[in-house]
Amino acid sequence: MSLLERTATRYRGLRCSAIAAELPDLLARAEDNAMSYLAFADLLAEREQHNRDHKRLAGNRKRAKLPVDKRLEAFDYRHQTTITKRQVNALLDFGFIDNRENLVFIGPPGVGKTHLAIGIANKALDAGYKVLFRSALELVEELEIAEMKGELKKKLAQLTRFDLLVIDELGYLPMSRQARYNLFQLVHSFYEYRSLILTTNKDFTDWGEFFHNDNVAVPIIDRVIHHSNIFILGGESYRLKQKTTG
Repeated sequence: MSLLERTATRYRGLRCSAIAAELPDLLARAEDNAMSYLAFADLLAEREQHNRDHKRLAGNRKRAKLPVDKRLEAFDYRHQTTITKRQVNALLDFGFIDNRENLVFIGPPGVGKTHLAIGIANKALDAGYKVLFRSALELVEELEIAEMKGELKKKLAQLTRFDLLVIDELGYLPMSRQARYNLFQLVHSFYEYRSLILTTNKDFTDWGEFFHNDNVAVPIIDRVIHHSNIFILGGESYRLKQKTTG
């Protein structure tokens, strides 16, 4: 075994896979540029760090389970005039995540709530945050299964490992009494600890009806709107307009 092969093997043993795979090229670059020992050491560290960051971001994106790849760059602000590009861009320093705040998009179907939620989630992933997307139906089912198994606390702990949880289409389907209490436990777990993005067709004044006037409605609303940025989206359905004009 040559010295180069032995050195690459050592790096693989240290789990420095990028250095091991690219060692010949890195050595050639160092020789071509007459690098100092310190500069070469920095080059090795930089290459390995870049590779690990890339893998981490790719892993975060896979775990996020975004249903479609919607980007903010494709959002039509000409159609949806109740929110501005400036307002959305102001969220992209992700102070709302760092400060454990929530985003709530309220409006009828088809006005761009989910597009905005996924677009912001995509940007958060690019910035290195851990994100999870769930439709309200999926989330309620997961919590119900966990509660039936006696593992609700464990499930909530798993969810709060994410910096941001997107809950899409809350309020479109009725929920059982147990489901409402499970949702309260989730919101309580995230309160001032992690961030939520909610999309809903229900104004907060209608949440009492949605929750069947259950006493969990008020504490859920209280925890959701405290430290929240709330956007009311209006207008006709963009999807319906596309269909009728297509």
